[in-house]
Amino acid sequence: MGIEEYGGGQGPRPDVLVVTTNDVPGHRVTEVIGEVFGLTVRSRHVGSQIGAGLKSLVGGELKGLTKTLVETRHQAMERLVEQARARGANGVLAFRFDVTEAADVGTEVCAYGTAVVLAREQ
Repeated sequence: MGIEEYGGGQGPRPDVLVVTTNDVPGHRVTEVIGEVFGLTVRSRHVGSQIGAGLKSLVGGELKGLTKTLVETRHQAMERLVEQARARGANGVLAFRFDVTEAADVGTEVCAYGTAVVLAREQ
């Protein structure tokens, strides 16, 4: 993975704008639709577990696990955007991720925020 693949976020001019802030400069909220979320749970395969165990002995980044977490966050965010779009939103405010261990078999990633309808201010 190159450095550009370790980041997150949306491309230019998304149809559903997702922001971590409570408002968007130059826009006003015309309707609050409510909470939306995208959830996924990923298990780690045995190979990455063994590799991570060995790497932890000498230190350094666990690149296999990093790649898995990046992909998992992207999937959770895509699901959040799909839900917001399906409910008629064009924005999600106060976007956050929550990451937890799921019954010792994987990692649960939940992307959540408040779906809204935004209008440009004149």
